[in-house]
Amino acid sequence: MPIVTITVRKPKTAEFKSLVLGAVHAALVSVGVNPNDRFHRVLELDEADFQYDATFPDVRTQRSDDFVLIEILLGTGRSVKVKKQILAGIVERLSSAGFDPENLMVVFQDVAWENWSPAGGRVPHA
Repeated sequence: MPIVTITVRKPKTAEFKSLVLGAVHAALVSVGVNPNDRFHRVLELDEADFQYDATFPDVRTQRSDDFVLIEILLGTGRSVKVKKQILAGIVERLSSAGFDPENLMVVFQDVAWENWSPAGGRVPHA
């Protein structure tokens, strides 16, 4: 059950947000996540509330106001190979739509299964 948070600067169009949400979800589904397992949110913040460096670390071009930070919480156990596949899928889908992948940062966070309660206070994997 991945939980996805996408953070962008205001203003973004519905199409822009849909593109990013779709790319992330398609990449997750491509590695075996159930298509109905969709818990994604977009945080659209003012410049004062979302600050980032234009070139750090190791960016080949300048980040623009279209910079996207994607945080993906995953249950512990996904391999580095799977995470690289997710990342490649996101980059491929966004790049094919004309999005500069240098404007993208993706962070994966592994969360132990006993720390998940998807509904009703139940911890099914504890």
